[in-house]
Amino acid sequence: MVMGYSSLADLARIRNCKRKRFSSYDRTGGNYDWIEFAANETKVIAEMKGAGSIRHIWCTMFPPSGEDLYLRKVLIRMYWDNESNPSVEVPIGDFFGMGHGISKDFWSLPLSMSPDGGRGFNCFFSMPYQDGARIEVVNECESQLNFYYYIDFEEYNSLEKDIGRFHAQWRRENPTDSWGADMPLKEPLGATSGGQKHLMEVLWKKPNKSGDGNYLILEAEGRGHYIGCNLNIDCYTQEKNNWYGEGDDMIFIDGEETPSIHGTGTEDYFNTAFCPRDEFCTPYYGIHLNSGDEENPWRGKNSMYRFHIEDPIHFGKSIKVTIEHGHANKLTGDYSSTAYWYQLEPHKPFPEMPPVRERLPRKYKKRTVLDLIEQEGY
Repeated sequence: MVMGYSSLADLARIRNCKRKRFSSYDRTGGNYDWIEFAANETKVIAEMKGAGSIRHIWCTMFPPSGEDLYLRKVLIRMYWDNESNPSVEVPIGDFFGMGHGISKDFWSLPLSMSPDGGRGFNCFFSMPYQDGARIEVVNECESQLNFYYYIDFEEYNSLEKDIGRFHAQWRRENPTDSWGADMPLKEPLGATSGGQKHLMEVLWKKPNKSGDGNYLILEAEGRGHYIGCNLNIDCYTQEKNNWYGEGDDMIFIDGEETPSIHGTGTEDYFNTAFCPRDEFCTPYYGIHLNSGDEENPWRGKNSMYRFHIEDPIHFGKSIKVTIEHGHANKLTGDYSSTAYWYQLEPHKPFPEMPPVRERLPRKYKKRTVLDLIEQEGY
């Protein structure tokens, strides 16, 4: 069976397959079109037989009562070809492209969160399998979750050879280990003192060729290609000079000690430039969250995505995708990410998913007049 393509030019191709769907529709014919998860309950929402490919996933949820961070408490897992270790295991909000336990309107080619407030989740990644597939949802909230979904898939007689299986993995480092969080990002404009120039040299010339201490987005073994990630950064440690974007991307292919793919800065890897603050979306890259203000432009929560759909990064034995947190890992922050890739099985088992309390985003206390008086030393 030749798998379908998604370009407009190929829509005229007539293919020999069957379109099927699993959904949460009311089996009685009524309008109670959701399934209910009790607290800490796991359910299989789709189980396919034989060969095929998932072509589209849509879902939405009633927020559990009193739990505003439920998107980090609900997990989605996917298994291909009767494997025992999941190929997908991600908090559900992060899987659909947005971290920090929030939903927000945005769009890209493979993932989107739809109005109102990003509550309609969509995924268009192709997910092929030869011998069945299973999708689970895990409700680790403390109250009931009402869950709506579509799983649209195709059935084939068999799958082509050398078709990779879809993978997605969540990681978090909170806090990142840094060496200079209290140092300013750069020399102040107009500064001429020798001390400030020396500080500039220390910061900008500190070497990092090996990637030691970089934030790890993905580490996989086997043969396949990396197709992108979303990255979520909470700049919580510094009131000012908290720009995260001096961190280079470094991607190590097939066990190399020096990365063959070495970038020039975080904003550059995400296809932007010069410390952007504007939120915007394109099919392959975007900045879909910035929480800063005029005084502290990047303070708080930031989210961005980059999909290598036209330029996948291939590996024959292994891949390690990393990025610095600030130049040479200067900045302390809360970093989390979801990596997406295809590979031939078997895959390296994922790290154990952290418990709920270690997945939740940081909360901020609103500053009061008394906080400001104490900060200024009055």
